[in-house]
Amino acid sequence: MADKNLNVKVGRIGVFDMLKFKNMSKAREQVIQAAPAKEVVGTFPINEHAKRFHPNRQEMIIEDIIDYGAAGAKCYTLKRADGREAGLFRAGQYVCVSLDIDGTATTRPYSVCSSPKQIKEGKIAITVKTNPGGFAADWILANWKVGDKVRVSGAEGFMYYEPLRDGKNVVAIAGGVGITPYISMARAIRDGVEDFNLTVIFNSRTEDSILFKKEFDEIAAATDKVKIVHVLSREEKEGYEHGHITAELIEKYAPEDYCVYICGPETMYRAVYEEVKKLGLKRRQIRHEAMGVTKTVWDEAGYPAECKDKVFNVKVLKGAETYEIKANANEPVLVAIERAGIKAPSRCRAGECGWCRSKLLSGEVFVPADAEYRRWGDREHGYIHPCCSFATSDLVIEVPGEYLG
Repeated sequence: MADKNLNVKVGRIGVFDMLKFKNMSKAREQVIQAAPAKEVVGTFPINEHAKRFHPNRQEMIIEDIIDYGAAGAKCYTLKRADGREAGLFRAGQYVCVSLDIDGTATTRPYSVCSSPKQIKEGKIAITVKTNPGGFAADWILANWKVGDKVRVSGAEGFMYYEPLRDGKNVVAIAGGVGITPYISMARAIRDGVEDFNLTVIFNSRTEDSILFKKEFDEIAAATDKVKIVHVLSREEKEGYEHGHITAELIEKYAPEDYCVYICGPETMYRAVYEEVKKLGLKRRQIRHEAMGVTKTVWDEAGYPAECKDKVFNVKVLKGAETYEIKANANEPVLVAIERAGIKAPSRCRAGECGWCRSKLLSGEVFVPADAEYRRWGDREHGYIHPCCSFATSDLVIEVPGEYLG
C-alpha cells in the first residue's frame, strides 16, 4: 500500500528546470513572431537521394546509334544531359520514353539493353525494332539522330533476377525485340553486377536477322554463366535449331532446377506459354514481361462481339478541362485520348504499372484477362487502366495529370 505521508523534495536545480520548461512556450512564440513571413524552403537528404537514384524523369541526349539493319532495329545510347549518373535499374527493367509525334503526346516502354555498370557514366541504352503499321517505333527509327534530346522515366517493370525466388538458373525465352532485357542481363553477369546462370533461347527468322548475335557470342566466350541457343524459323542451318520453341526444346537445353522468363511479341508469347505449361513448373518459376495489349481484342474470351468496329463517344475530364472525343472499340481508350491531343499519364501500356489509373464515371469497358492487374478495390470503385481498357459503350472518364511530359 502506498505511503500517504510520502514527501517529495525538489532541489534548487529541479526548480530552475521546471521554470525553464514553463517558459519554453513563450520563448518559442517569440522566436516565431520574430521570424520573417516567407516560405520555408528545405528538403530532407533522404528525399534528395531518392530523386537522384530513382528519378521520375530524366532529360537525356542521344550519344550514339547502332543500326542493326538486317534485324530492322537500332540501338540508342542515351546520356544524362546534366552529366549526373543515370537512374538505377535492374537488368531486365524498362524505361518509358515521352514522345510528341505530329501533335500527339504519347509514351512507349523500351527495355534497357545496356549493363547497369554504365549508370555511373550517366548512360543507358534502348533498342527499337521496326513495327509496320505501328505508330511510334517507325517514327523513332526515321527521326531520332545523335544529339537529339529525349525524356525518359526512371526504371519500371518486374522481370529482373531475384535469387530468393528464381534460384541459380534462368532459362530466358525470347522472340524479336524481346531479346533486349536478356542482353542487359548477360552484360550484367559479365560485369559482375549479377550472379546467376543464364541460358537464352532466341527465336529468329533467319541467321541474318538475329539481333545482338555478335554481342551474345562475345559475352558467352567471356563467361561460362551465359549460353545462347538460336532457333531459326525460316532457315535450316548447321549450328542452329530449326522451327519454333517447344517444351522439348526447352528441356533439351535447360539445366536442373530452373525458372523460365518469357519476352516477345503477342503471338510468340501465347504459343510459348502453352509450351511452358507442359514443363510442370510452379507458377513462381515462370516470369514474363508485360506483353502489351492485344491487337485483336474481339478474339478475347468474354468480349461482346457486337461491339467490334463500333465508335463510341467519350467525355474526358482532366482538371478544369473537359474534352469530347471518339473512341474505336477495337483499340484501348488511352490511344483515343492521345490521338485527340490530350496528355494523359502512361508507362507500361500493358495494364501492369497502374500509372494511367483513371476514374470511370459512367459507361462500360472490356479488359482482357491477360491485362487485368487492377487491385480489387479499384475494380469495385470504378477505376480503370485506360491503356488496356476497350470501350463497349459511351464513356465519361476522369484522367489525372500527365507526369512525364
